[in-house]
Amino acid sequence: MSNAWLNLFIILLIVGAALLFVAWRVLKGRKEDTDNSNDEKEMYLIPVIKDFVMNRMTEITTMELINLGLSKDEYHRQLRRREELKEALKKCNTGDISSKTYVREFIYDMLIKTYNFNEENVNWVLPFQSPSKLSARDAFDILLLTYQKKHGRHALGVMIEEYGLADAKPDGGYRIYEEEIRKIYKDKIKQIRFEDKLRVITNRIYSHYKGFGVIDDIRDMSIDGVSGGVSGVPNRMNDFDDEEGLVTQMQNSNGGLNSVWVMYKGKSIHFTFLAFDHEAELRRVVENIYKYNYPGQLSESRPFMINEMYDGSRVTVVRPKFSESWAFFIRKKFDAKKLELEQLVTHKNSEIVIEVMKYLMKGLRITSITGAQGSGKTTLLMSLVGYLHKALNLRIQETSFELNLRALYPDRNILSFQETDNISGQDGLDLQKKTDGAVNILGEVATDPVAAWMIQTSQVASLSTIFTHHAKKFSDLVYALRNSMLKTNVFNNESIAEEQVVSVLEFDIHLDTDIEGVRYIERITECIPLFNEPKKFEKPLNASVEEKMDQFYEVASEFFRQQTQHRKFEERNIIEFRDGEYVAVNPISKEKQEAILKKLSADEQVAFREFLQEVWGNVA
Repeated sequence: MSNAWLNLFIILLIVGAALLFVAWRVLKGRKEDTDNSNDEKEMYLIPVIKDFVMNRMTEITTMELINLGLSKDEYHRQLRRREELKEALKKCNTGDISSKTYVREFIYDMLIKTYNFNEENVNWVLPFQSPSKLSARDAFDILLLTYQKKHGRHALGVMIEEYGLADAKPDGGYRIYEEEIRKIYKDKIKQIRFEDKLRVITNRIYSHYKGFGVIDDIRDMSIDGVSGGVSGVPNRMNDFDDEEGLVTQMQNSNGGLNSVWVMYKGKSIHFTFLAFDHEAELRRVVENIYKYNYPGQLSESRPFMINEMYDGSRVTVVRPKFSESWAFFIRKKFDAKKLELEQLVTHKNSEIVIEVMKYLMKGLRITSITGAQGSGKTTLLMSLVGYLHKALNLRIQETSFELNLRALYPDRNILSFQETDNISGQDGLDLQKKTDGAVNILGEVATDPVAAWMIQTSQVASLSTIFTHHAKKFSDLVYALRNSMLKTNVFNNESIAEEQVVSVLEFDIHLDTDIEGVRYIERITECIPLFNEPKKFEKPLNASVEEKMDQFYEVASEFFRQQTQHRKFEERNIIEFRDGEYVAVNPISKEKQEAILKKLSADEQVAFREFLQEVWGNVA
């Protein structure tokens, strides 16, 4: 009996050991599966995928094709494909959209064919299946892709308009918050296709590999511009005495990295939900975004750079120690397509303003367009050029190519010049004298030599001159141009310099924006000179000494009166913007009416006189 119990005990012991062994093997297998699963998921982290893409691109562009045993046709096909890829990689981050598209499509194709993406593991990269786990940037990227499929480069503008994202916040600022993006995402995104998920991932990889980080797709949109590195607390902690306050500010501002600002229809909007991952990423963007045509190296000895991109955008970059942080500014003035004046001037009685501007152009009057940045000067200038007589040759001088008038008016005789490191704006303007130009257009009078040259050439070298300036008031414009004449030693007498400016400058169109960012023409001003020709001293043959002295005193008095006269001009507003509508104030002077009429055709003269009579009851 004891042997039977012993045998049963041994059997139970063996069975228990076997069960324990099986359980151990199962647990071990599960652990190995978990470890393998974790290792597999690590493959689908953004940095890991980016490294794979970078290494694969290097391999493709450097491999020796001759060692692959390809046929002659296949060898040349692969060689041509590799050269196309290398060229696209060089140009994709210069603003060349076609090269950027080529590289992104190449990456997309690479990930599909070699990275084993499927419906499950694509969600390991970004949590597409759990919207609450998506970051604000993830949600924004998905939204932008969704809008791009229907609206192309107008996607961002459509989204802003659809949800009123450009409306001012209660404090008067323009900002877009994370909560707004999440609300839009919930409203617009119901389901995401596998292909779209992979597109979002591809775009993210590209933005960190060759692109411009968080602004990569924003830069390509139809907007006025985008800037970064211009808000938040800079990394200069020694400038603060209150350490606790500094820490709080750094936490709220993300160290200056949460600093993406978009210029849209004249409004500077802070995209508070977008941030560069770290300062090195912001620095990478700054150091690459200006490199088109290799203008030089940004360095401590050359801490700022102004250049253009492939698509005509103007880009300005700055770096420490010249600036307090790395920063960039992109202005997409080329994107401001030519609009008819009726589209640009829309308030009540706008037809009066439009007609006046048309006749200023047709009458070849020297006209300035003034206003703050973002007020629409360039856009208005583009439209006004269309009213210059088509037989006139146009010559344009710019700091960098921005107007792109040849693209808007390809059938006209137009040539643009820009400043370079070796050729100043004045050198370019001097050259224009020898290029058969009839009308000179200056994209921006920003330096003293250019301002002085503009005044001189307007007197003798061209039929008309049109230019833009940042003056706030008409008097500021006159004094700024006068001071430029003095600084460049064209004149050394302030009174004479001012007379020269006033004798040249005829009309000023001043633009402004209201608190809502709506653009309008604040005024159109005519410059009326107030000085007269000096009296001549004529010596009568039989005059007495007393008569000669009387005449001398009269002439001297007139001379000193003109020299001590404080104002050499009257600024007479032709049109003013009052209470939301345009009002005709003073008529154009008789002298300017006659000058305009001389440049018009017979039919245009009749129409001009009828317009003057209807608006002011005043005809030359």
